[in-house]
Amino acid sequence: MKIALAGNPNSGKTTLFNAITGKTEYVGNWPGVTVEKKEANLKRKYLFGAHAVRVVDLPGVYSISPFTSEEAITRDFIMAEAPDVILNIVDGANLSRSLFLTSQLLELGVPMIIALNKEDVLGKRGDQVDVAALSKALNCSVIPTTATSQKGLLNLMEKVIELAESGKQGTAQSASKSQAVLDDISRQAMIDEVVKASVVKKRDARQLSFSDKVDRVVAHKIWGLPIFFLVMWAVYSFSISGLGGAMSAYLNDTVFGEIIPDAANGFFEGIGVSPILQSLIVNGIIGGVGAVIGFLPLIMILFFCLALLEDSGYMSRVALVMDRYFKKIGLSGKSIIPMIVGSGCSVPGVMATRTIEDVNEKRMTTILTPFVPCGAKLPIIALFSAVFFPNASWVGPSMYILAIGVIILGGLLLKKLFVWENTSYFILELPEYKVPSLKHAFIQMIDKAKAFIRKATTIILVMNTLIWFMQAYSWSLQPVQDQSMSILASVGSALAPLMIPLGIVGWQFAAAAITGFVAKENVVSTFAILLAAASEQALAVPGGPLSQLFNPVTAYAYLAFNLFSPPCFAAISAMNSEMGSKKWLFRGLGFQLSVGYLLAMVITQVGTIIVYKQFAVGFIPSIFVALGAALGVVLMIRHSEQKRLKLAEVK
Repeated sequence: MKIALAGNPNSGKTTLFNAITGKTEYVGNWPGVTVEKKEANLKRKYLFGAHAVRVVDLPGVYSISPFTSEEAITRDFIMAEAPDVILNIVDGANLSRSLFLTSQLLELGVPMIIALNKEDVLGKRGDQVDVAALSKALNCSVIPTTATSQKGLLNLMEKVIELAESGKQGTAQSASKSQAVLDDISRQAMIDEVVKASVVKKRDARQLSFSDKVDRVVAHKIWGLPIFFLVMWAVYSFSISGLGGAMSAYLNDTVFGEIIPDAANGFFEGIGVSPILQSLIVNGIIGGVGAVIGFLPLIMILFFCLALLEDSGYMSRVALVMDRYFKKIGLSGKSIIPMIVGSGCSVPGVMATRTIEDVNEKRMTTILTPFVPCGAKLPIIALFSAVFFPNASWVGPSMYILAIGVIILGGLLLKKLFVWENTSYFILELPEYKVPSLKHAFIQMIDKAKAFIRKATTIILVMNTLIWFMQAYSWSLQPVQDQSMSILASVGSALAPLMIPLGIVGWQFAAAAITGFVAKENVVSTFAILLAAASEQALAVPGGPLSQLFNPVTAYAYLAFNLFSPPCFAAISAMNSEMGSKKWLFRGLGFQLSVGYLLAMVITQVGTIIVYKQFAVGFIPSIFVALGAALGVVLMIRHSEQKRLKLAEVK
């Protein structure tokens, strides 16, 4: 048995999907959160005698006219897969808009039940929907629900299973006969009549709601962006400098810095384990993986706070605020959606670009999305913040400010370089503000923690073992006492000269940056392995071994380099898939590498002059790099201008 969930964005469709299947799919207040269909088995308590039920969460759409990728996926699935029942989730707080899709689904002749969702919002407004009248007008069963609290879901699923097992198309098919010839104008007129007959509004529409009043401040064209910065500053301060930082410091300094290594060393020495194997386990596995896992509390608290912000409806306002700025660089508010999704992980963020119809805007967004600091980059931010800026709360938020600046300037440059014109539009419904669900935020936090641990115990574990081997052995596979004679040192040394204009001299920096392309967390674990023998102090301690390699300026520059250079291999693979062109993939990677490199170089060279009143290492080479980059950009812009003129002549 197969049930298809269909509904508008922000109707509560994916929330309901998670509730009846036990999944933890990403939930957001905007179009494009579900960019492809997702499937799961129905929970046992909702089966009502059925043996197996497959639930398919279709992308949120406003209609099934296949103009967008989401609409095409929804329509094609229903027409080709022939689900037993369509469960149409309707936003009761926006009935007129939601019923447009409902009327189209009824025409398909597939058995359907309507879940009239968001009863809680209706109650707060004082509005009332006559369910019986609505059901009669649509000739389809209507069941009131509140997906967030799971109210009404048992009754809903019982009716769905009953309809599916009956195998009858019944009223849905008869409804399609009367509506098949409606055009959009006639359809909307019919919907308005249905709404007028079934909705009793008790609140004067001319009165400003609480959400309207708040939006006048947080979504203001001037104050919206500074408020967003302050909100993110508060979130990062609490997560990195507050509770999250304190818990991570204990894990890094005490648990993985002393207790576990001391216990492991004592145990292995007691049973006479080979020193090489002991070093692999203690320095390679425990030291490397522990350096990453130590930041887990910080990441969990950060994602808990972000989930609360999103569930409250605030992040939708961020998209609206950013739309004004993005239009000026050839993008639209649609581009902010992948970037917000990408703050958790760049892979789904890049995948979310497929909802952008305009190919130029999609490519630009795909290139720019990985600049947003994702969960994998948080351990790097936390490590360098703890070691070099222990009493400063601005480091984490400054990465977001830098990211926005880089995205805006990068967008302007990409627009100049590749003769792009924006043809996209952005439609976003702002949800009502609500008290965020602690349960939902907790589930999202646990889900992110599981993914982080899974990654740390698979990809990062394998990489740490390889890094330990490469720093412990030479190319002749002989153990080395001096790391500079190791395989890792020779690989890092080959690229080390490229780091000189960044004011960074040494093979260790290049080696850590290389491993970061596999997974960004590897930057932290690589330093943990390389510096394990250099000091008995924990890696994240102020004044510890890491502070012997950097000063605060070069540390901030190296942090920026790792955050704004190309993302991990998984995100690069997603970029390749969404770009649909190897040429554009390499253009994107080249642009990202150039941005990360030049940004780090500017931070080091300018920052050293300002802070230390002297020139940094590599100042002269950096002048040549800057001149070369400027010349290259000028030549590329001239080439683009010539191409633009040729296109204009053709038109």
